[in-house]
Amino acid sequence: MTAQAKPQLTIATPSECEVVMTRVVRAPRALVFDAFTKPEMIKRWLLGPDGWSMPVCDVDLRVGGTFHYVWRNDADDNEFGLHGAYREITPHERIVHAENFDQPWYPGDVIVTTAFTDSGGSTTVTMTQLFDSREGRDAAIESGMEKGVAASFDRLEEILA
Repeated sequence: MTAQAKPQLTIATPSECEVVMTRVVRAPRALVFDAFTKPEMIKRWLLGPDGWSMPVCDVDLRVGGTFHYVWRNDADDNEFGLHGAYREITPHERIVHAENFDQPWYPGDVIVTTAFTDSGGSTTVTMTQLFDSREGRDAAIESGMEKGVAASFDRLEEILA
């Protein structure tokens, strides 16, 4: 019996203000949704490349509720934060939220729609980021976002195995 190849992150830019990231996670949809919404799980996987931790992970999971994450580089104690508010929550299916970094490094706001689709025991996660401008979208892409998101999804799959 051969081992399955690790699912890969795909990134598309369907419009001048959007980034769409898709990844299959080999775990049931309800569990993947929990990993995106429960602080005790978020802190274990949403860390980007190795060497980062999340000392702050506050989540008020309700429409109108807010979240705040702070990441720390364990080598130099450099920190950055992200905050936002939930606009729509359909358990196990969809989350829509607005987000901004605590110290903005690209112009405008971002609306993120995360869809969780059952794929026969696995879950397809599709995250659509809608930026206010092409400049904001391009700055996010050029930041190395793909590497951090891919590493986080790999970690998520490991902890859910």
